[in-house]
Amino acid sequence: MSATAATAERFDKHWSYAEEVEVLTFDLNGETFALEAVIVQEILDLLPETAVPGSQPFVASVINFRGKVIPLADLRLAFGMEAAEATIDSRIIVIEIDLQGEQTLVGLRTDKVNEVTTLAKTASEAPPSVGMRWRADYINCLVKRGGQFIILPNLQAIFSSRHNAAGAGN
Repeated sequence: MSATAATAERFDKHWSYAEEVEVLTFDLNGETFALEAVIVQEILDLLPETAVPGSQPFVASVINFRGKVIPLADLRLAFGMEAAEATIDSRIIVIEIDLQGEQTLVGLRTDKVNEVTTLAKTASEAPPSVGMRWRADYINCLVKRGGQFIILPNLQAIFSSRHNAAGAGN
């Protein structure tokens, strides 16, 4: 399957169950991203982090979330952005996603959490196959709203490729 066909299939699958999807929007490096609200467990102020020696920079630390140790991911690094210092608006979004058949809690560091909103399928499109500064497989779709694009990241691809890369180095 070509990369374009795979992107189109992922895009169609993402919207297969509804014409609208409720999302939580957040900012990273001046870009607006969104996660489906159903996977969001909690939004936290920044917590103390414990570095994990030998881990990938993308998931270089863990946090204590309600007595559980969970990985803290920096999507800025996954998308090749510069790491940034925390600000008063920085938050951690705790999500639960299926990674290799197991429900996994992961913290995502963000610059700012914006709002819960509804995005329409009619306003969305697959990411372009050329001209993107990020890997196309890391993006489910782009949704145009009010003159800007909201990026829906493909967390499965991001965490799978990072997990496989980490496993290959061991």
